[in-house]
Amino acid sequence: MKLEMYADVLCPWCYIGKRRLTAALAQRSGRDNLEIVWRAYELAPDQGRTPGPTASEAMAGWWGEQAQARIARIRSLGAAEGLELNLHLARPVNSFDAHRLVKLAADRGRADQLMELLLYAYHTEGNNVADPQVLRRVGGAAGLDGGEVRAVLDGDDYAEEVRADRRRAAEHGVTGVPSLVIDGRPPVPGVQSVADLTGLLRNEPTGSDRA
Repeated sequence: MKLEMYADVLCPWCYIGKRRLTAALAQRSGRDNLEIVWRAYELAPDQGRTPGPTASEAMAGWWGEQAQARIARIRSLGAAEGLELNLHLARPVNSFDAHRLVKLAADRGRADQLMELLLYAYHTEGNNVADPQVLRRVGGAAGLDGGEVRAVLDGDDYAEEVRADRRRAAEHGVTGVPSLVIDGRPPVPGVQSVADLTGLLRNEPTGSDRA
């Protein structure tokens, strides 16, 4: 089974979705025939590398009077998964280099570890995930070779792979994140209950599909 998770570091729902997917996978017997691929899906490709307004401030601009209730819901759902989503600290930036680093990590068998640490660095600690210094630190914590991390960030390695994920997303009909593609089938939302995700991994209908 091949799981392709389209995600962006900037998305709090991706952090929640990743935690629930991890829980669902823990209930699955046997991982030998399972491949998990993290696909890049940039939410703000035109964003600069210098942090601006916080995620909370941006959401207030999107949602107006509904913003506080929506922010509270995101934080509450995150807390239920053991996550501290500090939307008042996280400041959206360009995530292209972070995605390139995930590609390096995938080649070294450490993509899941790096995604976890990037999500924590951004959503909990409020770090600038476009800052090469932050990316070098997080890459090292994920077990990546410092020289390889530096070489990627100083050059354009994996840039085409990130762009290819954009095209692949369009081909699969992915229009938002997190989105999960299982064995090439149509994408499904990556944020579902652990029970429904477990059913998907068993090729069973989810709650929304059941009679």
